[in-house]
Amino acid sequence: MQTYTEDAFDVRNEIAAFKQRMRSRRADLQRAFAEVKDHVTRVADRIRTDDAAGRPTVPDLAYADIKAGRVTDRARQAIRASGAAIVRGVFPANEATEWFEEVGRYLEANRYVEREAEKRSLDRYFSALQAGTPQIFNVFWSKPQVRARQDPKLAETRSFLDRLWTRYEGVFNPDLQCTYADRLRRRQPGDRTLGLSPHMDAGTVERWIDPGYQRVYESVFAGDWRGYDPFDASHRLETREIPSAAVASVFRTYQGWTALTRQGPRDGTLRLTPIAEGICYVLLRALQEDVPEDDLCGAAPGRALGVSPEWHPELIAATVSIPEVMPGDTVWWHPDVCHSVADEHAGREYASVIYIGSAPDCAKNRAYLPGQQTAFRAGNSPPDFAPMNLEADFEGRATEADLTELGRRQMGF
Repeated sequence: MQTYTEDAFDVRNEIAAFKQRMRSRRADLQRAFAEVKDHVTRVADRIRTDDAAGRPTVPDLAYADIKAGRVTDRARQAIRASGAAIVRGVFPANEATEWFEEVGRYLEANRYVEREAEKRSLDRYFSALQAGTPQIFNVFWSKPQVRARQDPKLAETRSFLDRLWTRYEGVFNPDLQCTYADRLRRRQPGDRTLGLSPHMDAGTVERWIDPGYQRVYESVFAGDWRGYDPFDASHRLETREIPSAAVASVFRTYQGWTALTRQGPRDGTLRLTPIAEGICYVLLRALQEDVPEDDLCGAAPGRALGVSPEWHPELIAATVSIPEVMPGDTVWWHPDVCHSVADEHAGREYASVIYIGSAPDCAKNRAYLPGQQTAFRAGNSPPDFAPMNLEADFEGRATEADLTELGRRQMGF
């Protein structure tokens, strides 16, 4: 079995070999790309029209409706078509605001900025953004983060979203999460250092050359992009990503975050390309004749998968800012959905979130938990992240005593 390593793996040869195997399908792949390009163009036109008119471009629903079982089939279909959702009021606004203030005290009391500056070079993913005061904070074990991850209301929200997937029986359990501890954003007004260009996470060149991903996207590579279901869980646990601090080693049904402050389109926050089939466009674009044989539109191992105006203008045209969200609201997007972060925070207040996605209970995610448990006990960075280990001697960080019964199950204790 081929072992992937970011530095040693001969990506160019693998890419060329994959494209050579695709040569017999050249006509089908050209036809399929023309079709998906037209589809993306038409959807992008509609998204821009709706955005300009102030109509929602990302499905928007209330946690109360999830709780009461009132979410309509139309709303479910909209989430599956866009690959994204905003769920309002998962946490009370006053509680989320208190978490924001508590996190601020935690960072200040433990001199985070000073300590982080000594270890910035370890964080390769955000290395280009580290010129000034941090905006992404490498803390994982503050008490507000732990409370949010184990809250039953968040568990209900993720269970609802995970049940929008298909063929998940025997793949993952939609009613139990495996905690995937992540960082938090605390972006200052006026900041211009945090902009992230459009990209997809969870692997780059792997999407074409890894046997597991080839099974996930089998219909796309056969020229039948309409036969591809972005929410089909089959084969999702068979993928193997090239190890990197930019790539999650767990299976996430959704990436996501919980708002701790009010934030809107001018506040340097999330931008989405809400087209679930957008990945088909990206995959097929790289297999067209104008792309060099050993290249995939610039995709590189160990990095996020870039979506660029040069190679993907039709998909870029569908990018919109999320609407205003309030403390306690949550935002979710499929791992194959293109997203970015606005270049400038032009608002007047902090734009702060806790990154919490959905990583349902499954064999791949359970395998991650022992290493994360060790990191939690020691106050270190979890296995998927740069080993900055800033919280090892932080006062006030969460311990096992702060875990509820549900929190212990999610952490694998």
